[in-house]
Amino acid sequence: MSSTANGKNGTWRNWGGNVSARPAREVAPASVEELAAAVRRAAEDGLTVKAVGAGHSFTSIAATDGVLIRPQLLTGIRDIDRENMTVTVEAGTPLKRLNVALAREGLSLTNMGDIMEQTVSGATSTGTHGTGRDSGSIAAQIKGLELVTADGSVLNCSEKENPDVFAAARIGLGALGIVTAITFAVEPVFLLTAREEPMPFDKVLSDFDELWAENEHFEFYWFPHTGSTNTKRNNRSAGPERPVPQLKSWIEDEFLSNGVFQVANWVGRAVPATIPAIAQISSKALSARTYTDIPYKVFTSPRRVRFVEMEYAVPRAAVVGALRELKAMVDRSGLRVSFPVEVRTAPADDIALSTASGRDSAYIAVHMFQGTPFQRYFTAAERIFTAHEGRPHWGKIHTRDAEYFSRVYPRFGEFTALRDRLDPDRRFQNDYLRRVLGA
Repeated sequence: MSSTANGKNGTWRNWGGNVSARPAREVAPASVEELAAAVRRAAEDGLTVKAVGAGHSFTSIAATDGVLIRPQLLTGIRDIDRENMTVTVEAGTPLKRLNVALAREGLSLTNMGDIMEQTVSGATSTGTHGTGRDSGSIAAQIKGLELVTADGSVLNCSEKENPDVFAAARIGLGALGIVTAITFAVEPVFLLTAREEPMPFDKVLSDFDELWAENEHFEFYWFPHTGSTNTKRNNRSAGPERPVPQLKSWIEDEFLSNGVFQVANWVGRAVPATIPAIAQISSKALSARTYTDIPYKVFTSPRRVRFVEMEYAVPRAAVVGALRELKAMVDRSGLRVSFPVEVRTAPADDIALSTASGRDSAYIAVHMFQGTPFQRYFTAAERIFTAHEGRPHWGKIHTRDAEYFSRVYPRFGEFTALRDRLDPDRRFQNDYLRRVLGA
């Protein structure tokens, strides 16, 4: 699932297959010192530098024609501090490995996204999040960061040390330096009970505030061309553990959610007219179920069907209106959409460029099957989201630029001023950062 390793001609590609780059050279440093040396050498050669994780961003945020840093040797847990309940982990560690290692130590993150293929630094730098009433994105759980800055020095930041850098670098877009280690807040491992059940679209919207207030983690998927959704509520549980039985898990999570869904999308791509009928079947394929397990086994699931995605954060109070507009747009557009729309929430946080910065947020994610034309759908959806002062996920497709972001992020200027100080020569620049942060 990671990005294509070095292609025959030195081309790097992302997971969604919609971004590629040809770096001048690739480096896989085995230590912070080696990484710092690679940054200094790039400066001598007049090259820009970009670190790349698992390639799960759909934007060109990691693309570079300069030096590509691969962090696969910078992995593993550096330190577990049980007194302060923190874990320090190397930046290239996949979330999957972190979750398993923490569980073995009887620990867990409080909240996480719905996949765990990404590296910890890639996931946090782009603002990856799950859903939560009280608990925020993965980056909101960061207690400390170590990063190599443009001059090759190593900078540590936390609430006490370089707090101005800490306020921005937790979601730094790769613009402030290369993250080499992250310290996360953790807690003793706990159990979550997941309750998944179908619910009519209109009922979810009319009851949305209640569903949000009554559950620690609420999300739902709406199937375009239908009035159906699948809802998921995750709440802490005293136990006992009742995982999904293995065969049932394989049927529901692999066969239906990945295998059959893949075939349905192939059919839909070949014959778009069949999509509404397929959507009716897909929306009813997964029946209600309840299970109890440790957090990462409840929050995350495999996603093997490749797609492209756009996701916007809107103020939580605006989500119901935005979803009604989205449904009306799809219904009258003649578009054929075979992928569900995913809706999640996050509480306000204090990170400068977090999509939930300073406001309680709801996320609306639209997807298209890999290889199908997505522009018309995404453009129409984006028009709805931006009318609500939406903030796009930094790692997902959008067309916004620095001028727009300076309006929807009150602390945008704080971030760009810090970037001017830490990277005056734009060592970490690429086309994407030039567009979203300005030259």
